[in-house]
Amino acid sequence: MEIITYKRGRVNQALLIFVGLLILAGSVITYLFILYGVLGKFNPVSLLPDSKVIRTIFNGSGSQIAILNSRYTENMLPNGSSWQNDNLSTWEKFFGTSKLKFDIISDESIEKGKLFDYKILVLPGSRSLSDLEISQIKKYINNGGSVFATSGIASYSQDGKWRGWEFLSEVFGLKFTKEIASDENTKMHTLRGELAITSNIPTGYPLKVATWDHPISVEVLDPRTTQVSFWYNYRLEDGLEREEIKKSAGIVYGTYGTGKFVWMGFEINSVIGVQDDYIYFDRLFRNSINWLNNGPVAYIKEWPDGYAAAAVISPVISEDTYDIRNLLNILDSEGVKGTFFVDPDKAEQNKGLIQGLSNYGEIASLVDIGYLIFANDTINHLNDYNTQFAKLKGAKKTLESIFGSEVSGCYPYYGLFDHNTELALINSGYKYVMSDSLTDRSVPKIIIRGKNRLLSMTTTARDDYEVIRDFGLIQPEFQFYTYQEDVDRVLFEGGMYIMKIHPEYQCKPENIIVVKQIIEDLKKKNFWITTASEIRKWFSKRDYIEVRVDKRGESRVSLTVSNPGNEIVNQSVIQIDLNEKADNISLSSEIISTVTASFEHQKGSKTVKLFINDLKSGESRTYYVDYDKTNV
Repeated sequence: MEIITYKRGRVNQALLIFVGLLILAGSVITYLFILYGVLGKFNPVSLLPDSKVIRTIFNGSGSQIAILNSRYTENMLPNGSSWQNDNLSTWEKFFGTSKLKFDIISDESIEKGKLFDYKILVLPGSRSLSDLEISQIKKYINNGGSVFATSGIASYSQDGKWRGWEFLSEVFGLKFTKEIASDENTKMHTLRGELAITSNIPTGYPLKVATWDHPISVEVLDPRTTQVSFWYNYRLEDGLEREEIKKSAGIVYGTYGTGKFVWMGFEINSVIGVQDDYIYFDRLFRNSINWLNNGPVAYIKEWPDGYAAAAVISPVISEDTYDIRNLLNILDSEGVKGTFFVDPDKAEQNKGLIQGLSNYGEIASLVDIGYLIFANDTINHLNDYNTQFAKLKGAKKTLESIFGSEVSGCYPYYGLFDHNTELALINSGYKYVMSDSLTDRSVPKIIIRGKNRLLSMTTTARDDYEVIRDFGLIQPEFQFYTYQEDVDRVLFEGGMYIMKIHPEYQCKPENIIVVKQIIEDLKKKNFWITTASEIRKWFSKRDYIEVRVDKRGESRVSLTVSNPGNEIVNQSVIQIDLNEKADNISLSSEIISTVTASFEHQKGSKTVKLFINDLKSGESRTYYVDYDKTNV
């Protein structure tokens, strides 16, 4: 048998090394592609561990937040006072529910520079600070640190001597205006809408704040600081609204050097009220921490793109009807539609005139459902459910027979409604209700009853009964200025201005010019002037949209937008605050088949507008926003 032998070939080591390097390079490239798919643009050098990463591996992740327990401030308090501990306990509770790690530090820690080990420094009610502390805090925030402060920060020296408001002025750009008196047990504190730290809080929401700690109000003097709220209550307080709002800021946020700050003129344990007050303040608190921590923020724009606020012209026809003709000429010349609230009895008595109103807007019903005795507003004299239902349904039927079109809105005769009214309105087929009731916002509110929804709108400004009848302002220039003050307040909040007028007052020939002037002013200030029905349609879809935003990498933000409602949503605008200046924005999606969206971004700005259309019922989309950081 023949034996065959094979010679063993020599191994080509160079080839093996080359193939190995190719495999290694391919693995690295694949890994980098995977990272890019998750994180977006990133610097590969950032993947290398630095000293902080190494310390974290061996010692565990440390706290990024420091809360000052100021002994200097505690020494100023009366003997036996628990104010300092109570205040700190509240901060610990908020951070505990947020699952954020924090350390309690002392005045000495700040003086020794240990604050530089943290990303956020909290100064709760720290009225007494040493000169060295102030110097360290200024260096800290100027070099990129974030400060969350309350009350009269650093207004006293370490030995309790009055120092003044220099810290507020120099670091926060504020001017002290007054201390809130404690003769009122509580004070309403109105929040603006569509800001980074008020995102997903109703525009114009009034927080209820206790005055036992003597909150303070300030005026913003520096453009690097943004006013978030105001103490002024136009319904109860005298004064010129523009000036009083400007001088009564209670929350601000802004920058100092390369760092950030949020300041509140009250202690966080002073917020009291109903459940919604705590829910929305918790949201305000979390937004503030997120902003200070350079996290992105996203929210749905309150109004269609291009508009800063909304407005509805609402004539109420209950008595005299003749002078309504003067208003129709104004609406026609300005190209604006109104929402006419009409008493069914007046409509039947003046069919010729009233029928013509539908050419100038929409018709809604004005119905007497009872009244409330204001001397003792605990006594409700509104009709029972059956009576209200019969009146509302009858008014709707009468007006629809006269106008030949659907009547979807109602205004109760005395501007008030109750739970029975809500059910009666829904069961009668109404879609919205307008009232004079004080609410918790300057934008409409969705009322949910089972599977049904009703939009509630409250008058957010003084009407001609107040301006002409009660104030006695018979000169048009004084009328205009009074209305314009409310316009500017609503614009500042970002809410909805409702101009409720009557034929027997504002529609008189000598007064009607003021309506034209107000409409021109609203247009100039980018108000969306529309009908109440259009507002309802907008909010019925907008209210369903849910938005979630996350930071994915150094320069990528992930945005998920969902529609749990039962209608297709169009023309929604989502504003993203990247919390850092950006350039070269690009938009991609998590899934290839995701419907594309358009966006707007101004070079070097921090905000991106995302335009969402055809978002179907039950649909959810995830978009990636990639960008380059810039120092522009």
